Amino acid sequence: MGTRPKVSIIGAGNVGATSAHWIASKELADVVLVDIVEGMPQGKALDLFEASPIEGFDCQLVGSNDYAATAESDIVVITSGLPRKPGMSRDDLLAKNVAIAKEVTANVAKHSPNAMLIVVANPLDAIVYAAWKVSGFATHKVMGMAGILDSARFRSFIAEELKVSVKDVTAFVLGGHGDTMVPLPRYSAVAGIPLPDLVAKDRLEALVQRTRDGGAEIVKLLKTGSAYYAPSAAVAEMVEAIVKDKKRILPCAAYCDKEYNVGGYFVGVPVLLGAGGVERVIQVQMTPDESAAFARSVDHVKDLVKATEKLLAS
Repeated sequence: MGTRPKVSIIGAGNVGATSAHWIASKELADVVLVDIVEGMPQGKALDLFEASPIEGFDCQLVGSNDYAATAESDIVVITSGLPRKPGMSRDDLLAKNVAIAKEVTANVAKHSPNAMLIVVANPLDAIVYAAWKVSGFATHKVMGMAGILDSARFRSFIAEELKVSVKDVTAFVLGGHGDTMVPLPRYSAVAGIPLPDLVAKDRLEALVQRTRDGGAEIVKLLKTGSAYYAPSAAVAEMVEAIVKDKKRILPCAAYCDKEYNVGGYFVGVPVLLGAGGVERVIQVQMTPDESAAFARSVDHVKDLVKATEKLLAS
């Protein structure tokens, strides 16, 4: 491939293929799609390449069933894993998706030892931990996509509630990706105006709850899969921050040890994302209630990681 950055996406299902679509359409990188299903990543890559003259993007797009095609990637996005079905929690996927992540990450690390890893499979915080353990990569090079998606959902609902542009809404979500996530209305704003000044408390609580249930709401509607447009757009935003060294402040699942007194786990926190990966974890002041909610979320992540370590050892 040429001098453009190289992004490999493992798993060419809805999230993987749509990530490739956003990344290519923004001309961020050459893209390799890898999947175990024969012909499927090749077909999707070719189809997307054939859209390039219409949309005017110049990128190489390759599909493969072989990890050799991913060699020397700058970023590898791991989407492979089973999606949720209605009634399933993200945690129900743990055993199967840890096994998949273990195999995928070993192959990725072998072919691209200098890559950054962006993990998308659920249960997110545990799978990021597994990818870090298996790859042996430095913590700043391994991260999970969750907070951007959760805060985008929150921002969408706020914009709809207030009938304002989504562009003017900033929102803030911390903690594990799941039912224990911690949206922080105090740090959320519309054109700089704090959210609690604009939305009544009961409505705000309803929006926070809908954000927590955002993934489940879509799973229930689709019946045969889970969300992919917004998750893949969030992946593309992370890829752009890294390849363009934008120094974005974005919520990601990042390794925290002394930060927030987490003690060595990946949890959703605001980070500075640039060419060095997670260049800094940004600490914010929390009220006692917010701290307690965040601690509960971290405890849940710790439980999942204990189970993950057992699965990795077996």
